[in-house]
Amino acid sequence: MQRFTISLDDALARQFDELIAAKGYENRSEAVRDLIRSRLGDASLAVPASAAFTPVDPWCVATVSYVYDHHDQTVARRVLDLQHEHHDLVVSSLHTHLDHEDCLETAVLRGPLAAVQACAERLVALRGVRHGAVHVVPLAAPDHGHSHGHGLARHQHQKPLS
Repeated sequence: MQRFTISLDDALARQFDELIAAKGYENRSEAVRDLIRSRLGDASLAVPASAAFTPVDPWCVATVSYVYDHHDQTVARRVLDLQHEHHDLVVSSLHTHLDHEDCLETAVLRGPLAAVQACAERLVALRGVRHGAVHVVPLAAPDHGHSHGHGLARHQHQKPLS
């Protein structure tokens, strides 16, 4: 563990302390760690403007949440068709009934960043989908895989970046 000191003007420190209290952090260090993780994650997912070619597409996991009217069978069909079209990215989905008409659905996507972002953006942009939001978490490159012996299936691990 490393320690470092930062200086904040009084107004910024007061705002930060209010944020810490509102979010339920136990201390400033936990809040700063979360802010750093968030910015590092954003930076790892950003493709530099000067990069015409990126040899390795970073991997990520994402949640895509959206609301739609389940009585509109065309939007329900569009959502399902898009999820099936991207079955290699869609890990799971959770369907929640909000009221007599509206449903909230959250899909978990995992794969190369560009493919996940494109699929997530298409889901949110479907006609009839409302209140769409995407949350992306960067992942370390998949490991080479392993098994735990005795004929068990080979699998890979993908850790979130810090």
